[in-house]
Amino acid sequence: MLEVTPQLVLYLSLLAVVAGFIDSIGGGGGLISIPVLIMAGLTPAQALATNKLQAIFGKISAVRFFTRHGLIQLSGVKLPLLLCFMASAFGAYLIQQIPSQHLQSIVPWLIAGVALYVLFSPRLTDMDTQQRISLGLYGLIIVPLLAFYDGFFGLASGSFFAISLIALLGFHTAKATAYAKLFLLVSNAAALGAFILGGQVVWSIGLGMACGQWVGARYGSELVYLKGSKIVKPALVLVSLTLVTKMLLIG
Repeated sequence: MLEVTPQLVLYLSLLAVVAGFIDSIGGGGGLISIPVLIMAGLTPAQALATNKLQAIFGKISAVRFFTRHGLIQLSGVKLPLLLCFMASAFGAYLIQQIPSQHLQSIVPWLIAGVALYVLFSPRLTDMDTQQRISLGLYGLIIVPLLAFYDGFFGLASGSFFAISLIALLGFHTAKATAYAKLFLLVSNAAALGAFILGGQVVWSIGLGMACGQWVGARYGSELVYLKGSKIVKPALVLVSLTLVTKMLLIG
């Protein structure tokens, strides 16, 4: 059984400040928090569930900041947000049906795959801003796919959303990051609900980390607003290097 001590909660809460800061910039905060939660003694399902609890506070903080600064408009995205909610809830339900011992063997490979994506993904500043598909088509096809992944596993889903918004809808970096946080807020809420129903959330750890997430996301969002794409790629590189280190420690 996992022994939750005040020292453990404090350590993970401080870690969440870093994860929230990075996640609000370019996504990928879970690349830090999930491996550490597993190393702390949580099962993979508990780690994914508890990470959703603490991460949702970072998303609320980021969306609040971006909305106040006019980067988010809800008109035109209400149906995509509904599909996002449904797809993420299904993903979170599905992963809870996989036996824990199977997850123990699957999760490291999933993490490694995300690490490779982050390492070799194109720089956001190198991508053109030509719109390739309509917002309606994006919301009908891309949003549910990414939301399902976010509910099922979720690592670097913020990066997937941001890059797809730039590459397919032609959003600039700050706007893409803002809308990515909006979709992830809805997705996280749906997945968290499914995990709560499944009894997977470790509340004492998740709520402690939520405080750190809120602080980190607030200042990370401000950096995106002020610096835009200049700060996004370095953050993603930092996340990927941290993940490689955590993988070595876990293995």
